[in-house]
Amino acid sequence: MKHYKLKTGKGELNSTSGNHLCGLLLGNLSKTTLPANFQPRRADAIADRDILLSQIGLLCNGRTDFNDIDLYRNDAIFMNAYGLKTVASEAVFRQRFDDLPAQRTHAALRKLNTRLISRRTFDRVDADGLALVPVDIDVSPLDNSGSSKQGVSWTYKKHDGYAPIFAYIGSEGHMLDCELRPGSQHCQNGTPEFIRECVETIGTLGLNGKCLIRLDSGNDAGDNFDEFGGNYFIVKRNPRKECPEQWLALARRVGDRVESRDGKNVYVGFTEHFSPGKEEENRPCVSVAFEVIERLTDVNGHALLIPELEVNTWWSNLPCRPETVVGLYHDHGTSEQFHSELKSDLGIERLPSGKLCANKIILLCSMVAFNLLRTLGQEVLKRKAFAPQKLTVGRWRLKTVLQNIIYCAVRLVRHAGRIELHFGKRCPWFDVIQDIAHSYA
Repeated sequence: MKHYKLKTGKGELNSTSGNHLCGLLLGNLSKTTLPANFQPRRADAIADRDILLSQIGLLCNGRTDFNDIDLYRNDAIFMNAYGLKTVASEAVFRQRFDDLPAQRTHAALRKLNTRLISRRTFDRVDADGLALVPVDIDVSPLDNSGSSKQGVSWTYKKHDGYAPIFAYIGSEGHMLDCELRPGSQHCQNGTPEFIRECVETIGTLGLNGKCLIRLDSGNDAGDNFDEFGGNYFIVKRNPRKECPEQWLALARRVGDRVESRDGKNVYVGFTEHFSPGKEEENRPCVSVAFEVIERLTDVNGHALLIPELEVNTWWSNLPCRPETVVGLYHDHGTSEQFHSELKSDLGIERLPSGKLCANKIILLCSMVAFNLLRTLGQEVLKRKAFAPQKLTVGRWRLKTVLQNIIYCAVRLVRHAGRIELHFGKRCPWFDVIQDIAHSYA
């Protein structure tokens, strides 16, 4: 092995030039949406807006700990990209999140996020000729085992943590809204209000056409159906104590048998005599799509002594075939990948503060960072002709955006009152980065 001589130089080098693109995507939205301060501050105090933008910038670099802010205190690209006058020290940074007023801060960050995604066009799903924008709402616990943070408690995933609810819009998965909740809070508690806010936000996006709202069986409650507005929906039903044999008899009578392997009968169809919620609520009936599976043999062809029955049912107002409803609900599982990107790629699993109010603000900051990186990834995919490798996917993971774009090294050059970013001689993504920068400059 040949040993290298190590020494420092006079050049100003930076390994996270992609922050420049994130700043361009934000544009002037932060200044027009986030107030400089939410409450009176000293004249020499760091603005509340700079605290929030510093947090968003940290998350855009895949960093979540408060002490990571010290890495960017002298980073000119980071400060210029997010319009920061100065970067706070760790102690100030940590303390200021405890001082931010909750409601006004939440509202401002949600408004910033809405204005950010309102610039996007969302990929749609096909429902037998209907082109609908999918909106996936789901709870996904964050594992904070071994901590004594406020709000951390036993979740349904059988670990201590939080139980936030998320809403994603579009097949590519932009985050529409999120809300941090204590781990022990039931997934239905507060969900009607969350759906109402999501529908109101969708109304401000100016979408052409309707949305398809999809939820799991944990949200099979009548109150949710009052909040969908004029949108289509698919909600997995909770079978509770319903008899599978009765569903099989109904499926044989009114359903259609679809093709499957030998020894397995699959029936799909609609029934119209169920109403969501409790009987005393007297809600109107809603169509129920069903899939009843009868297994007479196992996958190896061995006959079963007692046939196995599997019943899946969904509330839906879609005017399409039952097979389409089943397929569209299975596509709802893609939102689990969005959860994974947030938790693993951005590191939003163990939230940094010990206070619930601060962690709520940090999760909302992560929503903005999530959408910045998602937008940047989609912008890259639009420029396949400039890419150094073949791009065949429809969505880049956030980790891929971080590795290929955000962590791109440059030399910072100051000349004639200008700041220039000099990329390396063999920077494979330079053409893509340059084209994105020109389009948002």
